[in-house]
Amino acid sequence: MSRLSSLIGLILCVSVSAETLPSHLPANTIMLRYENGDTIYCAFLPEVLVFPKMKFKNKRQERFYWRTVRDVKRCLPLAKMIAKEIDYADSQLEQIPDEKERKKWWRKFERQLFKKYEHELRDLYASQGRMLIKLVDRETNKTGYELIAHYKSKAAANFWQFIAKLFRNDLKEEYDGQDKDKIIERVIALVEAGQL
Repeated sequence: MSRLSSLIGLILCVSVSAETLPSHLPANTIMLRYENGDTIYCAFLPEVLVFPKMKFKNKRQERFYWRTVRDVKRCLPLAKMIAKEIDYADSQLEQIPDEKERKKWWRKFERQLFKKYEHELRDLYASQGRMLIKLVDRETNKTGYELIAHYKSKAAANFWQFIAKLFRNDLKEEYDGQDKDKIIERVIALVEAGQL
């Protein structure tokens, strides 16, 4: 009888509409609910993503996948931080009407960013630098070229595009999570869910 009542309680807990569940509770929280004198245990579990198992044709493909995992784990927090800094800069620049003052503010902000993040960015591998460019595009919907052209100038963007091309990179390349960068999108989803 106790198994039956536990099963019924579990079914009732699962069938409770999302509107009645407290939204402030984090995952892995157990909550007691009382209905008609009965105690019902409810557990809020984190979302689990399920993808088909990766099938590698050879060791090279497997190494590429695990290198992608390493690079995403290292660069995703940086890309999110860069997106926040860009939003902050945009909000501040909108409030400054004078073009000369805007340039002055930008130079000061740029120096602060260099002091704050230079060491962390210099420690990236080349593959992580390429990954960071893609992830910044994913987070901001602007390529590296567009960002440089917007905040500096087209001449500066062309210069850095030339330098990037020397290292087999492309600042104008857009992130394509539906096709070309499908593996990266999968890894990001797993990393954000805490499964990798």
